[in-house]
Amino acid sequence: MDIFASVLLSSSLLLLYFVLSDAADSITQSQFISDSNGTTLVSKDGGFALGFFSPGNSNNRYLGIWYNNIPGKTVVWVANRLKPIPDSSGVLMVNSSGSLVLLGQNSTVAWSANSTKGARNPIVQLLYSGNLVLREENDENPKNYLWQSFDYPSDTWLPGMKLGWDLRTGLERRLTAWKSPDDPSPGGLSWGFELHNYPELVMEKGSQKYLRSGPWTGHFFSGMAELQDTPLYNFKFVSNKDEVYFMSEMIEKSAITRDVLNQSQLQYQRYMWLEEKKEWSMLLNLPKDKCDLYNLCGPNGNCIMGESPVCQCVEGFKPKSLQTWNPEEWYKGCVRSPQLSCQDKDKIEFVKFIGLKLPDHSWVEESTDFEECRDKCLNNCTCTAYINSDISNGISGCTMWYGDLINIQIAANNRKDVNSSKAVYIRMPASETVNQKEVKYMQKIMVIVIVVVAIAIVFGVLLIPYCICKRSNFRGEDLISFDFSNRATQRGLINKKRAGNGRNKEMELPLFSFSSVSTTTNYFSASNKLGEGGFGPVYKGSLLNGHIVAVKRLSRKSGQGWEELKNEAMLIAKLQHKNLVKLLGCCIERDEKILIYEYLPNKSLDYFLFDPIRHGIIDWATRTHIIEGIVQGLLYLHHYSRLQIIHRDLKASNILLDKDMNPKISDFGMARIFCGNGSQATNRIVGTYGYMSPEYAMEGIFSIKSDVFSFGVLLLEILSGKKNTGFYQCDSINLIGYAWDLWKSNRSLELMDPILGDTPPANVLLSYINIALLCVQENAADRPTISDVISMFNKEPTLLPSPKKPAFSFGRGMEDLGSSMRKAEICSLNDMTVSILEAR
Repeated sequence: MDIFASVLLSSSLLLLYFVLSDAADSITQSQFISDSNGTTLVSKDGGFALGFFSPGNSNNRYLGIWYNNIPGKTVVWVANRLKPIPDSSGVLMVNSSGSLVLLGQNSTVAWSANSTKGARNPIVQLLYSGNLVLREENDENPKNYLWQSFDYPSDTWLPGMKLGWDLRTGLERRLTAWKSPDDPSPGGLSWGFELHNYPELVMEKGSQKYLRSGPWTGHFFSGMAELQDTPLYNFKFVSNKDEVYFMSEMIEKSAITRDVLNQSQLQYQRYMWLEEKKEWSMLLNLPKDKCDLYNLCGPNGNCIMGESPVCQCVEGFKPKSLQTWNPEEWYKGCVRSPQLSCQDKDKIEFVKFIGLKLPDHSWVEESTDFEECRDKCLNNCTCTAYINSDISNGISGCTMWYGDLINIQIAANNRKDVNSSKAVYIRMPASETVNQKEVKYMQKIMVIVIVVVAIAIVFGVLLIPYCICKRSNFRGEDLISFDFSNRATQRGLINKKRAGNGRNKEMELPLFSFSSVSTTTNYFSASNKLGEGGFGPVYKGSLLNGHIVAVKRLSRKSGQGWEELKNEAMLIAKLQHKNLVKLLGCCIERDEKILIYEYLPNKSLDYFLFDPIRHGIIDWATRTHIIEGIVQGLLYLHHYSRLQIIHRDLKASNILLDKDMNPKISDFGMARIFCGNGSQATNRIVGTYGYMSPEYAMEGIFSIKSDVFSFGVLLLEILSGKKNTGFYQCDSINLIGYAWDLWKSNRSLELMDPILGDTPPANVLLSYINIALLCVQENAADRPTISDVISMFNKEPTLLPSPKKPAFSFGRGMEDLGSSMRKAEICSLNDMTVSILEAR
């Protein structure tokens, strides 16, 4: 080997320079890479490089792969982790038997590829994905790898890399952290699949479990949905007799991401490269909190972040150490209370829990169906719980747990579909449960009772709300007359007499009981929570008919009360348009103020637009589609709805998106019914700073032009991907000022979101910017109507009028605005709505 290596080094050096000088992506058996002359392999797209490096402050040399175009040499794979080379003598080559080897001092082997097959005409190639492969040069199928680095990961998981097992060969693809930034040898932290009846990802610290993902539910890992909660990826999980693996593929091919295991921080971390900032941005870190730590609360303990203490006992259990249930005693867990009788099966029932990380140590019977599963668990005294094994492909098996339930956790940050969560059935005393059939029967009875009572109320003489709109004396505050302080009215259906074509017609809005809403949202559980705005949380729910809904529960501490609730309920119930959110009902029991809407899975526009990662998903076609939908919704509100509506709080967070990214205007709590084409004044100024027109913010005067101003701000944000408030550049105090600066200097195209690339035609983009600046002009009379805006979108830029100086663009901060306002507090930050009542 020594003689062969020496001869090869001397005879091939000149050839090496010619072959690799153009950043070659491969070498053959007659070529090599030498540390002494700094040669490297570079993938064809220039994304990755392979060569020699020294980590941190170390002088040792390693062969590795790193990002070629990112400063700082971020290494993603290391060959000789266990055997560093102390000097620059390293050489990577293909030996005479067709194997890939790394030679060090005195031509000793520092590392070799564990290839089971030799190659006649071997070629070593660095692929676009960062995968180093050894294959036959003339193989018609280039994916017939004899060896690949993706099968032997270091501390980094890249898109396209399988994490898991090849059961045919016994190969395990597992991440192991670097021991330190100076030492890439394997540390004590590892991450990979634990093989048992129900494979799951496990992080180990030494030989001890440190964190577990929970089993795959058919849609995501039961206790760690965050792993897949990144819209940049498509994730794939495979578990069969040949393979068990988890893999990701990039949706946005230009995005650069990596998942890395960090020994010093004891974390699994996901990063994305932000080219504009020249830095790595962390998207995910696990464990995210103490509840992710393995078995923190001991047997039968349930860890719930946000509770005090975080360790709680599962229903039907009590702390084992009753006198000292504190962090030092949590590991002891919980015990049954009362103890179950094994002989009397009639006193046993199984209680359904949704949103739990599935416990550890399960037993799977694939041939047992769901009903048999329950019977088997019932007939075995040691069986504590059971579930259906595979919800993605129908009922296909049974999983059971025996003895204590280990490592349970409420998946509080699980934003996935709660209907996709595994329902865990835990053995309980029958006296503490209600038969599920009886529950459904009682729910049907309650629905019938509610309908009967509602009919009686409708035909009774209870107060029926109505709105009389008179042009002569209409004021902005004159809303629908509806006495929510009347308890009888609260228990009735919300009705509204409609006037049209000389006839009265009643509109009815379904009223939900508090108990039904609680059941719908899994008792307002954290796992069902979609988000939280200025007025309270929003939960995801499932009605008895299977329809998914969004439940807005107004906080008692919020500024929104009966006035806003009745306004939103009555207005939305009367508005029917594809670009307006649908209100399905409300609940006003127990002093609760709850609205039930259609569920829109893609959340709100700001969720994508202002996120450094997600905003790349909404391309130019999607943005123009959203803009078109918003203007159509506003056109309906201003001109075509039976009651002319001024929204007064149009902003990115109030634009919801359905599964096809169709926009729907939401949140009508601040809206006003408007009569006439002029303007109205109010002492009650509401809205969001950055979106409010100047005449409204400073004088309380609003009109349809107030919404046009808000739309202009929103249009600039959609085009640029930046918030109006909090944006500072040049002498501008906000995005409006920056856009105006660019417009005056004929550099408007610089406003475009860089993520859009060359997609938007320049003339179209200029038209959109022109229209946006027309909408945010200081004087309301200068602004177009929303119907004018729609017609402008179809005109050439040269035919559009030139905008005048916009409002709120320079030099007037909150302090200056305050002198013109009744109170400085009436404005809010960009993501919070305010509602301030002023004395008349």
